[in-house]
Amino acid sequence: MKISFWAYPLQLQHTFTVATCSRSTTPDVLVTLEHEGIIGYGEASMPPYLGESIESVMSFLSKVDLSLFSDPFLLDDILGYVDGIAPGNCAAKAAVDIALHDWIGKALNQPLYRIWGHNPDLTPCTTYTIGIDKPEVVKQKTLEVEGRFKRLKVKVGVPGDHQLIESIRSVSSLPLTVDANQGWTDREKALDEIFWLKEMGVIMVEQPLPKSRLDDLAWLTARSPLPVFADESLQRLADIPRLSGCFHGINIKLMKCTGLREAQKMITVAKSLGMQIMLGCMTETSCAVSAAAQLSPLADFADLDGNLLISNDPYEGMKVIDGKITLNDRAGIGIVKIN
Repeated sequence: MKISFWAYPLQLQHTFTVATCSRSTTPDVLVTLEHEGIIGYGEASMPPYLGESIESVMSFLSKVDLSLFSDPFLLDDILGYVDGIAPGNCAAKAAVDIALHDWIGKALNQPLYRIWGHNPDLTPCTTYTIGIDKPEVVKQKTLEVEGRFKRLKVKVGVPGDHQLIESIRSVSSLPLTVDANQGWTDREKALDEIFWLKEMGVIMVEQPLPKSRLDDLAWLTARSPLPVFADESLQRLADIPRLSGCFHGINIKLMKCTGLREAQKMITVAKSLGMQIMLGCMTETSCAVSAAAQLSPLADFADLDGNLLISNDPYEGMKVIDGKITLNDRAGIGIVKIN
């Protein structure tokens, strides 16, 4: 098996602002894995808070020696080796995982969702994300996607939250989910906000309080009229048991959990604990988004719009049709290179 990789910075269509930062680009590394004439595609996307960079990802990938393995189907052996090369580096590890899964699907000439036995008719609607911005810009962004989505996701966690929500409500009646990105700090005020948001047609809240304040998050979750999901509080499989009772559900992102292999295990464990599942993404190309979409029939919520937020997507993959994630019949993760 031969692995190749190169930097591919992503250009956002709009400046993207959350409670903690703004950016107009996202560092990204694209990967190919070649064996016996078949090429699998992978990707590592690195938003600032992950602590990875193009340099760190490429340094990690340069240490990956897949010539040690003659059978790409030995996923546990290969991905266990990759995970053990160095701690952290989750996006870099996810890139290898995605490329390996894409290769396997292509070798079997089947899409991953079919190999895993998932029903493509059960895919959820994805949200489309509206970042924090001036009211007139928020209205413009909302109107730009009118008729294409059934749900919108709104970044909150700043003093102007009410104005932002009211701006969207002035031009759209779609159900909303909100992501505070740890932006609220007072649990009682957060609870008041959630009750107000429910009245404004919000159906779910992500990471309302700082990630380490699990006692306050458990207090809030027990009283919230809306489901509360973990994002920053969660990274990998081992985090899930301590979050049971602190959240109603978890947001799984391939770039945080090292890829599809671990994401599948996270879904199983979370469901066994009575927790709901959300599949999320970073700003990514259709490569990583389409990979995550292979698991979407198992999700209660989805936020797989990262490829729609960029202007230089080199792939074509899963589509959002009338707001719903729609999987294709292409083998592997379901993408083709377009430029």
